[in-house]
Amino acid sequence: MRIALGVSYNGQAYRGWQSQPGGQTVQDKLEKALSTFANQRIGTLCAGRTDAGVHALMQVVHFDTEIERTDYSWVRGTNANLPKDISVHWAVKTTPQFHCRASAKSRRYAYVLLESPIRPSIEAGRVGWTFQTLDHDAMRTAADLLLGEHDFTSFRAAECQAISPVKTMMDIALHQRGAYWRIEFEANAFLHHMIRNIMGCLVTIGQGKRPPQWMAEVLAARDRRAAAPTFSPDGLYFLGPRYDASWDMPDRTPAYDWLP
Repeated sequence: MRIALGVSYNGQAYRGWQSQPGGQTVQDKLEKALSTFANQRIGTLCAGRTDAGVHALMQVVHFDTEIERTDYSWVRGTNANLPKDISVHWAVKTTPQFHCRASAKSRRYAYVLLESPIRPSIEAGRVGWTFQTLDHDAMRTAADLLLGEHDFTSFRAAECQAISPVKTMMDIALHQRGAYWRIEFEANAFLHHMIRNIMGCLVTIGQGKRPPQWMAEVLAARDRRAAAPTFSPDGLYFLGPRYDASWDMPDRTPAYDWLP
């Protein structure tokens, strides 16, 4: 049978999602916990890989197994073997036709940014930081220029393995609560470092160092050298994929309520 899981994690201690020698990735820790609980080797696939230091509120994974357990047992049994900064929130039995990555209609991320003359302390590693005041209207105008289908080569890391740089940005939402900004992105798919590179440009524009129209110039250049430096991974959260309602997958976890 195929099992889907919803997983949240604090990415500070890990070298990203994807398994690497040394075992210090989220995938390594999750597969070890699952295999211990099931008493057999279990491999997983995920909906969206995250880089070192990036967090997730609802990473979705799936795996195939012959082991019979209740949904709740998969949650409790796996969590009993996970480090405290990774949690399985839900488990759903599904069909072999479901694929956590290929079945997704879109993917969602949020970037949490602290605007303050003082660097983060209790939220260190969990928020990005700018000590300069940001202009909401300028950032909103610049963000709107990214909506729709575009070639996002200018925001693509050199090591990106995506077949095509053409993606569809469905929505960018900007929210401010006190000193904290929450910027949400939804697209059919993302390139490696795409959001962090966009954030670098948005912050540059918000600080008044470039006009909003500069975002269109960067996009049209199709050249990574045209954009701002890659922004910190600290404030980036994978919110999870969206699926068609027919798959009957949860849309969120309680971890969503933690973010401002």
